[in-house]
Amino acid sequence: MSSVNLMAREVAAKIVFYGPGLSGKTTTLRKVYETVRPAHRGEMMSIATEGDRTLFFDFLPVKVERVGDCSVRLALYTVPGQVFYNATRKLVLQGADGVVFVADSQAEAMDANRESLANLEENLLENGIRLDRFPLVMQWNKRDLDNVLSVEELRRELNPRGVPDFESAATSGRGVMDTLKTITRLVIKDLRAKRIVPPPRPAPPAPGSAPAGLEAQLAQHLHHRQPPAATPAASTGSTAAAISATPVPRTLTAPAPPRVEPAAVPVVSANTGSKVLGPTSALAPGDLFDHARAAEAAFIAGDYTTCVTACTDAVRRAMAFAGEGSLAQQAFLLHVDGSDLLRLQGLSTLPQLRVDDAAFALYVLMQVFVRLNAVGLPTAG
Repeated sequence: MSSVNLMAREVAAKIVFYGPGLSGKTTTLRKVYETVRPAHRGEMMSIATEGDRTLFFDFLPVKVERVGDCSVRLALYTVPGQVFYNATRKLVLQGADGVVFVADSQAEAMDANRESLANLEENLLENGIRLDRFPLVMQWNKRDLDNVLSVEELRRELNPRGVPDFESAATSGRGVMDTLKTITRLVIKDLRAKRIVPPPRPAPPAPGSAPAGLEAQLAQHLHHRQPPAATPAASTGSTAAAISATPVPRTLTAPAPPRVEPAAVPVVSANTGSKVLGPTSALAPGDLFDHARAAEAAFIAGDYTTCVTACTDAVRRAMAFAGEGSLAQQAFLLHVDGSDLLRLQGLSTLPQLRVDDAAFALYVLMQVFVRLNAVGLPTAG
Protein backbone atom coordinates (compact mmCIF):
# COMPACT_ATOMS: atom_id res chain seq x y z
CA MET A 1 0.00 0.00 0.00
CA SER A 2 1.25 3.45 -0.85
CA SER A 3 2.39 5.74 1.93
CA VAL A 4 2.94 9.48 2.01
CA ASN A 5 5.53 11.27 4.11
CA LEU A 6 4.12 14.80 4.18
CA MET A 7 7.14 16.18 5.98
CA ALA A 8 9.61 14.85 3.40
CA ARG A 9 7.03 15.35 0.58
CA GLU A 10 7.73 11.79 -0.55
CA VAL A 11 5.33 9.16 -1.87
CA ALA A 12 6.21 5.46 -1.62
CA ALA A 13 4.43 3.15 -4.07
CA LYS A 14 4.59 -0.63 -4.61
CA ILE A 15 4.71 -2.14 -8.10
CA VAL A 16 4.59 -5.90 -8.65
CA PHE A 17 5.90 -7.72 -11.73
CA TYR A 18 3.53 -10.63 -12.32
CA GLY A 19 3.58 -13.44 -14.87
CA PRO A 20 4.20 -17.14 -15.52
CA GLY A 21 7.38 -18.91 -14.53
CA LEU A 22 10.51 -17.99 -16.49
CA SER A 23 8.71 -15.23 -18.42
CA GLY A 24 11.46 -12.74 -17.60
CA LYS A 25 10.26 -11.02 -14.43
CA THR A 26 13.52 -11.36 -12.50
CA THR A 27 15.58 -10.52 -15.59
CA THR A 28 13.47 -7.39 -16.06
CA LEU A 29 14.06 -6.30 -12.49
CA ARG A 30 17.78 -6.94 -12.77
CA LYS A 31 17.93 -4.79 -15.91
CA VAL A 32 16.13 -1.97 -14.06
CA TYR A 33 18.66 -2.34 -11.27
CA GLU A 34 21.57 -2.05 -13.71
CA THR A 35 20.02 0.97 -15.45
CA VAL A 36 19.14 3.06 -12.40
CA ARG A 37 21.96 5.17 -10.99
CA PRO A 38 23.48 3.69 -7.80
CA ALA A 39 22.50 6.76 -5.77
CA HIS A 40 18.83 6.14 -6.63
CA ARG A 41 18.57 2.45 -5.91
CA GLY A 42 18.62 0.16 -2.94
CA GLU A 43 19.89 -3.36 -2.51
CA MET A 44 18.20 -6.01 -4.64
CA MET A 45 17.48 -9.30 -2.90
CA SER A 46 16.64 -12.53 -4.67
CA ILE A 47 16.18 -16.16 -3.72
CA ALA A 48 16.67 -18.70 -6.49
CA THR A 49 15.14 -22.16 -6.51
CA GLU A 50 15.56 -25.25 -8.62
CA GLY A 51 12.37 -24.78 -10.61
CA ASP A 52 12.10 -20.99 -10.77
CA ARG A 53 14.59 -18.21 -10.29
CA THR A 54 12.39 -16.40 -7.76
CA LEU A 55 11.00 -18.11 -4.68
CA PHE A 56 9.78 -15.11 -2.71
CA PHE A 57 10.44 -11.67 -4.15
CA ASP A 58 13.00 -9.25 -5.47
CA PHE A 59 12.95 -5.91 -3.70
CA LEU A 60 14.29 -2.79 -5.36
CA PRO A 61 13.54 0.67 -3.98
CA VAL A 62 13.96 3.13 -6.84
CA LYS A 63 13.72 6.91 -6.78
CA VAL A 64 12.12 8.44 -9.85
CA GLU A 65 11.45 12.00 -10.95
CA ARG A 66 9.39 14.34 -8.81
CA VAL A 67 5.64 14.57 -9.22
CA GLY A 68 4.68 18.16 -8.58
CA ASP A 69 6.71 18.96 -5.48
CA CYS A 70 6.72 15.35 -4.24
CA SER A 71 9.45 12.83 -4.91
CA VAL A 72 8.36 9.26 -5.61
CA ARG A 73 10.02 6.16 -4.22
CA LEU A 74 9.13 2.86 -5.87
CA ALA A 75 9.33 -0.55 -4.30
CA LEU A 76 9.53 -3.11 -7.10
CA TYR A 77 8.65 -6.75 -6.47
CA THR A 78 8.38 -9.91 -8.52
CA VAL A 79 6.31 -12.95 -7.67
CA PRO A 80 7.16 -16.63 -8.19
CA GLY A 81 5.63 -17.84 -11.39
CA GLN A 82 4.97 -21.46 -10.57
CA VAL A 83 1.42 -22.42 -9.65
CA PHE A 84 2.26 -24.11 -6.35
CA TYR A 85 3.67 -20.84 -5.00
CA ASN A 86 0.28 -19.10 -5.17
CA ALA A 87 0.18 -18.38 -1.42
CA THR A 88 3.45 -16.49 -1.80
CA ARG A 89 2.10 -14.59 -4.81
CA LYS A 90 -0.90 -13.49 -2.75
CA LEU A 91 1.37 -12.26 0.01
CA VAL A 92 3.57 -10.24 -2.33
CA LEU A 93 0.56 -8.80 -4.15
CA GLN A 94 -0.97 -7.40 -0.96
CA GLY A 95 -0.76 -3.61 -0.87
CA ALA A 96 0.35 -3.29 -4.50
CA ASP A 97 -0.40 0.02 -6.22
CA GLY A 98 0.17 -1.29 -9.75
CA VAL A 99 1.12 -4.40 -11.71
CA VAL A 100 3.31 -5.11 -14.73
CA PHE A 101 2.25 -8.38 -16.32
CA VAL A 102 5.33 -9.92 -17.97
CA ALA A 103 4.07 -12.28 -20.67
CA ASP A 104 6.21 -14.83 -22.51
CA SER A 105 5.82 -14.10 -26.23
CA GLN A 106 6.60 -17.68 -27.28
CA ALA A 107 3.68 -19.61 -28.74
CA GLU A 108 4.09 -22.56 -26.39
CA ALA A 109 3.79 -20.26 -23.37
CA MET A 110 0.31 -18.94 -24.19
CA ASP A 111 -1.52 -21.34 -21.86
CA ALA A 112 0.80 -20.38 -19.00
CA ASN A 113 0.21 -16.69 -19.77
CA ARG A 114 -3.58 -17.12 -19.64
CA GLU A 115 -3.41 -19.09 -16.41
CA SER A 116 -1.16 -16.51 -14.74
CA LEU A 117 -3.34 -13.58 -15.85
CA ALA A 118 -6.47 -15.30 -14.52
CA ASN A 119 -4.61 -16.00 -11.28
CA LEU A 120 -3.71 -12.30 -11.01
CA GLU A 121 -7.34 -11.27 -11.42
CA GLU A 122 -8.46 -13.83 -8.86
CA ASN A 123 -5.88 -12.80 -6.26
CA LEU A 124 -6.72 -9.11 -6.68
CA LEU A 125 -10.41 -9.86 -6.21
CA GLU A 126 -9.60 -11.53 -2.88
CA ASN A 127 -8.19 -8.16 -1.84
CA GLY A 128 -11.33 -6.37 -3.07
CA ILE A 129 -9.68 -5.00 -6.24
CA ARG A 130 -10.99 -5.32 -9.77
CA LEU A 131 -8.30 -5.69 -12.41
CA ASP A 132 -10.11 -3.40 -14.85
CA ARG A 133 -9.89 -0.59 -12.28
CA PHE A 134 -6.27 -1.16 -11.32
CA PRO A 135 -3.07 0.30 -12.85
CA LEU A 136 -1.80 -2.38 -15.23
CA VAL A 137 0.77 -2.50 -18.02
CA MET A 138 1.44 -5.49 -20.27
CA GLN A 139 5.05 -6.34 -21.15
CA TRP A 140 5.43 -8.66 -24.15
CA ASN A 141 8.79 -10.16 -23.31
CA LYS A 142 11.30 -12.30 -25.25
CA ARG A 143 10.69 -10.45 -28.53
CA ASP A 144 14.29 -11.21 -29.46
CA LEU A 145 13.57 -14.95 -29.80
CA ASP A 146 12.26 -16.95 -32.73
CA ASN A 147 8.79 -18.52 -32.78
CA VAL A 148 7.10 -15.65 -30.99
CA LEU A 149 3.48 -14.67 -31.44
CA SER A 150 2.61 -11.36 -33.06
CA VAL A 151 1.71 -8.44 -30.85
CA GLU A 152 -1.81 -8.48 -32.33
CA GLU A 153 -2.28 -12.10 -31.19
CA LEU A 154 -0.97 -11.32 -27.72
CA ARG A 155 -3.28 -8.34 -27.41
CA ARG A 156 -6.28 -10.35 -28.55
CA GLU A 157 -5.62 -13.15 -26.07
CA LEU A 158 -4.25 -11.25 -23.07
CA ASN A 159 -5.14 -7.57 -23.37
CA PRO A 160 -8.84 -7.23 -24.19
CA ARG A 161 -8.99 -4.16 -21.90
CA GLY A 162 -6.53 -2.29 -24.10
CA VAL A 163 -4.16 -1.27 -21.30
CA PRO A 164 -0.74 0.12 -22.30
CA ASP A 165 1.62 -2.57 -23.60
CA PHE A 166 5.25 -2.73 -24.68
CA GLU A 167 7.46 -5.15 -26.55
CA SER A 168 10.57 -6.03 -24.59
CA ALA A 169 13.70 -8.10 -24.54
CA ALA A 170 14.65 -8.14 -20.86
CA THR A 171 18.11 -9.60 -21.48
CA SER A 172 19.11 -6.53 -23.50
CA GLY A 173 16.87 -4.06 -21.67
CA ARG A 174 14.80 -3.08 -24.70
CA GLY A 175 11.39 -1.81 -23.61
CA VAL A 176 12.04 -2.34 -19.90
CA MET A 177 12.33 1.28 -18.80
CA ASP A 178 9.45 2.36 -21.04
CA THR A 179 7.28 -0.16 -19.22
CA LEU A 180 8.44 1.09 -15.81
CA LYS A 181 7.84 4.74 -16.70
CA THR A 182 4.33 4.01 -17.91
CA ILE A 183 3.25 1.98 -14.88
CA THR A 184 4.69 4.70 -12.63
CA ARG A 185 2.59 7.37 -14.38
CA LEU A 186 -0.51 5.20 -14.07
CA VAL A 187 0.11 4.58 -10.38
CA ILE A 188 0.60 8.28 -9.63
CA LYS A 189 -2.54 9.14 -11.60
CA ASP A 190 -4.46 6.53 -9.60
CA LEU A 191 -3.10 7.81 -6.28
CA ARG A 192 -4.06 11.36 -7.18
CA ALA A 193 -7.58 10.22 -8.08
CA LYS A 194 -7.81 8.57 -4.66
CA ARG A 195 -6.45 11.77 -3.09
CA ILE A 196 -3.52 9.87 -1.62
CA VAL A 197 -0.86 12.01 -3.28
CA PRO A 198 -0.99 15.57 -1.91
CA PRO A 199 -1.51 18.28 -4.54
CA PRO A 200 1.44 20.52 -5.42
CA ARG A 201 1.98 23.44 -3.10
CA PRO A 202 0.47 26.64 -4.53
CA ALA A 203 2.96 29.16 -5.81
CA PRO A 204 3.39 32.17 -3.49
CA PRO A 205 1.57 35.27 -4.75
CA ALA A 206 3.62 37.95 -6.44
CA PRO A 207 4.56 40.92 -4.23
CA GLY A 208 1.79 43.48 -4.24
CA SER A 209 -0.79 41.15 -5.78
CA ALA A 210 -4.16 40.70 -4.13
CA PRO A 211 -4.80 37.35 -2.44
CA ALA A 212 -7.08 34.95 -4.28
CA GLY A 213 -9.43 32.12 -3.41
CA LEU A 214 -10.00 31.20 0.22
CA GLU A 215 -7.23 33.53 1.35
CA ALA A 216 -9.07 36.48 -0.26
CA GLN A 217 -12.32 35.48 1.43
CA LEU A 218 -10.63 35.28 4.81
CA ALA A 219 -8.91 38.62 4.28
CA GLN A 220 -12.21 40.23 3.29
CA HIS A 221 -13.95 38.69 6.30
CA LEU A 222 -11.30 39.94 8.69
CA HIS A 223 -11.29 43.36 7.07
CA HIS A 224 -15.05 43.86 7.51
CA ARG A 225 -15.39 42.15 10.87
CA GLN A 226 -16.08 44.52 13.74
CA PRO A 227 -13.04 44.42 16.04
CA PRO A 228 -13.71 43.61 19.71
CA ALA A 229 -13.77 46.43 22.21
CA ALA A 230 -10.30 47.32 23.32
CA THR A 231 -9.36 46.46 26.87
CA PRO A 232 -6.90 48.78 28.59
CA ALA A 233 -3.67 46.89 28.95
CA ALA A 234 -2.10 46.62 32.35
CA SER A 235 0.88 48.85 32.82
CA THR A 236 3.68 46.35 32.73
CA GLY A 237 6.29 48.25 30.81
CA SER A 238 6.61 45.28 28.47
CA THR A 239 6.51 45.87 24.73
CA ALA A 240 5.65 42.21 24.18
CA ALA A 241 2.62 42.49 26.49
CA ALA A 242 1.23 45.46 24.57
CA ILE A 243 1.68 43.71 21.23
CA SER A 244 0.20 40.44 22.51
CA ALA A 245 -2.94 42.31 23.67
CA THR A 246 -3.55 43.70 20.17
CA PRO A 247 -5.57 41.42 17.84
CA VAL A 248 -3.55 40.69 14.70
CA PRO A 249 -5.58 39.77 11.58
CA ARG A 250 -4.12 36.83 9.68
CA THR A 251 -4.78 35.46 6.23
CA LEU A 252 -3.05 32.10 6.74
CA THR A 253 -5.26 29.03 6.68
CA ALA A 254 -3.17 27.08 9.20
CA PRO A 255 -4.57 26.74 12.75
CA ALA A 256 -3.48 29.37 15.23
CA PRO A 257 -0.42 28.32 17.25
CA PRO A 258 -0.40 28.19 21.03
CA ARG A 259 0.05 31.67 22.49
CA VAL A 260 3.05 32.46 24.64
CA GLU A 261 2.04 34.68 27.51
CA PRO A 262 4.29 37.68 28.18
CA ALA A 263 5.01 36.42 31.68
CA ALA A 264 6.57 33.26 30.20
CA VAL A 265 9.43 35.10 28.50
CA PRO A 266 12.60 36.17 30.32
CA VAL A 267 12.21 39.15 32.62
CA VAL A 268 14.63 41.04 34.81
CA SER A 269 14.29 40.72 38.55
CA ALA A 270 13.92 44.13 40.18
CA ASN A 271 15.58 42.96 43.39
CA THR A 272 18.57 41.00 42.16
CA GLY A 273 19.03 42.16 38.59
CA SER A 274 19.51 38.53 37.51
CA LYS A 275 17.64 37.10 34.54
CA VAL A 276 14.94 34.57 35.27
CA LEU A 277 14.96 31.62 32.88
CA GLY A 278 12.21 31.57 30.29
CA PRO A 279 10.53 28.24 29.51
CA THR A 280 12.55 27.66 26.34
CA SER A 281 15.98 28.21 27.88
CA ALA A 282 14.93 26.25 30.97
CA LEU A 283 14.32 23.19 28.76
CA ALA A 284 17.37 23.68 26.54
CA PRO A 285 20.34 21.28 26.65
CA GLY A 286 23.58 22.93 27.65
CA ASP A 287 24.87 23.09 24.06
CA LEU A 288 21.76 24.97 22.95
CA PHE A 289 21.20 27.19 25.98
CA ASP A 290 22.63 30.31 24.31
CA HIS A 291 20.49 29.74 21.21
CA ALA A 292 17.35 29.49 23.34
CA ARG A 293 18.20 32.63 25.32
CA ALA A 294 18.87 34.51 22.07
CA ALA A 295 15.47 33.47 20.71
CA GLU A 296 13.71 34.56 23.91
CA ALA A 297 15.59 37.86 24.01
CA ALA A 298 14.62 38.59 20.40
CA PHE A 299 10.97 37.80 21.20
CA ILE A 300 10.80 40.17 24.20
CA ALA A 301 12.53 42.89 22.15
CA GLY A 302 9.90 42.58 19.44
CA ASP A 303 12.41 41.36 16.82
CA TYR A 304 10.27 38.50 15.58
CA THR A 305 12.33 37.77 12.47
CA THR A 306 15.46 37.22 14.56
CA CYS A 307 13.44 35.09 17.00
CA VAL A 308 12.17 32.79 14.23
CA THR A 309 15.64 32.54 12.69
CA ALA A 310 17.19 31.65 16.04
CA CYS A 311 14.50 29.05 16.72
CA THR A 312 14.91 27.49 13.28
CA ASP A 313 18.66 27.18 13.73
CA ALA A 314 18.26 25.79 17.25
CA VAL A 315 15.71 23.21 16.06
CA ARG A 316 18.08 22.05 13.31
CA ARG A 317 20.91 21.66 15.81
CA ALA A 318 18.66 19.92 18.33
CA MET A 319 17.32 17.42 15.78
CA ALA A 320 20.90 16.47 14.91
CA PHE A 321 21.21 14.83 18.35
CA ALA A 322 18.92 12.09 17.01
CA GLY A 323 21.73 10.95 14.70
CA GLU A 324 22.57 11.24 11.04
CA GLY A 325 19.78 11.19 8.50
CA SER A 326 17.16 13.43 6.98
CA LEU A 327 15.05 15.80 9.04
CA ALA A 328 12.10 13.47 8.47
CA GLN A 329 14.01 10.51 9.91
CA GLN A 330 15.14 12.53 12.91
CA ALA A 331 11.58 13.75 13.55
CA PHE A 332 10.30 10.17 13.37
CA LEU A 333 12.85 8.99 15.92
CA LEU A 334 12.06 11.84 18.31
CA HIS A 335 8.27 11.74 17.73
CA VAL A 336 8.25 15.42 16.80
CA ASP A 337 5.22 16.70 14.89
CA GLY A 338 6.31 16.92 11.26
CA SER A 339 3.62 19.45 10.33
CA ASP A 340 4.99 21.85 12.96
CA LEU A 341 8.49 21.52 11.52
CA LEU A 342 7.19 22.18 8.02
CA ARG A 343 5.37 25.28 9.16
CA LEU A 344 8.43 26.56 11.02
CA GLN A 345 10.51 26.15 7.87
CA GLY A 346 7.85 28.03 5.93
CA LEU A 347 7.94 30.97 8.34
CA SER A 348 11.57 31.65 7.47
CA THR A 349 10.52 32.49 3.90
CA LEU A 350 7.91 35.09 4.86
CA PRO A 351 8.92 38.75 4.35
CA GLN A 352 7.21 39.94 7.54
CA LEU A 353 6.65 38.07 10.76
CA ARG A 354 4.23 38.72 13.62
CA VAL A 355 4.22 38.04 17.31
CA ASP A 356 2.25 34.82 16.89
CA ASP A 357 4.80 33.58 14.33
CA ALA A 358 7.57 34.06 16.85
CA ALA A 359 5.46 32.49 19.60
CA PHE A 360 4.86 29.45 17.39
CA ALA A 361 8.61 29.15 16.69
CA LEU A 362 9.32 29.15 20.44
CA TYR A 363 6.61 26.52 20.90
CA VAL A 364 8.19 24.21 18.30
CA LEU A 365 11.62 24.67 19.85
CA MET A 366 10.25 23.78 23.29
CA GLN A 367 8.52 20.73 21.79
CA VAL A 368 11.86 19.50 20.41
CA PHE A 369 13.63 20.14 23.72
CA VAL A 370 10.95 18.17 25.57
CA ARG A 371 11.40 15.21 23.24
CA LEU A 372 15.19 15.34 23.66
CA ASN A 373 14.80 15.34 27.44
CA ALA A 374 12.36 12.42 27.27
CA VAL A 375 14.84 10.19 25.44
CA GLY A 376 17.89 11.36 27.40
CA LEU A 377 19.62 13.30 24.65
CA PRO A 378 22.23 14.63 24.39
CA THR A 379 24.14 12.18 26.52
CA ALA A 380 26.80 13.49 28.85
CA GLY A 381 30.44 12.97 28.02
